[in-house]
Amino acid sequence: MKLKALIADDEPLARERLSFLLSGDDDIEIVGECRNGREVIAALREKLPDVLFLDIRMPARGGFDVIEQIGAARMPVTVFVTAHNHYALQAFEVQALDYLTKPIEPERLQQTLARVKERVASKSALLAQEQLRIVLDNLRSASAPENRPYRKRLLVRNGTRDVLVSLDEVEWIEAADYYSCLHVGARNYLLREPIRQLAETLDPCRFVRVHRSAIVNIGRVREIIREGRSEGAVVLHSGQRLKMSRAGWQALLAATRS
Repeated sequence: MKLKALIADDEPLARERLSFLLSGDDDIEIVGECRNGREVIAALREKLPDVLFLDIRMPARGGFDVIEQIGAARMPVTVFVTAHNHYALQAFEVQALDYLTKPIEPERLQQTLARVKERVASKSALLAQEQLRIVLDNLRSASAPENRPYRKRLLVRNGTRDVLVSLDEVEWIEAADYYSCLHVGARNYLLREPIRQLAETLDPCRFVRVHRSAIVNIGRVREIIREGRSEGAVVLHSGQRLKMSRAGWQALLAATRS
């Protein structure tokens, strides 16, 4: 008998990737995909899945809200999905709970599925009610903005090596789908983290998202060019010129005044 799986993630590409990876397992049947917490709650009640792949951060009720409304005792086997591995992993280190970080790697997913199948086969919940309550409290505490220290360095893959990049050396960061491209002098490094998620972990007094595709290190900015009410540009000391949106201009202005 196949296990019914429900995918909950607000990012279409993330849902598509997980769905594709799960479709390769003959023991899994995907019964639905949800974009936000409200859809998850409705699907849980209607489709009764065996396993839920739950993104922590979604609009219209996130993963925390889903668990609180459904109730830990009535949740299916739950696997958390997160892009915030820099602070969430410690909170996830509970043997009864599994997690996946985006972008999901096939090998890691297979390990998770093995655990899920074992739990379901033994008719035991992945999370006991008290365990889920404790983990939920830990996650809320870890994800609170006031409890998250801003990152000072980033670990990136460079060929067969892992390189530790100091944020002081980063001039600007460019969006590249699921990745962020770090521009460090003449070198570029790809970080396996979307720019939207990365921006939330950087000190806003030092790094500003001046455009949906670019974050700048304020200390590397040479001049700001206004080109109308809604557009402009930022010029770095290196000579690199970057587009700047109206929202980016406001954020940059606020950062320079802080």
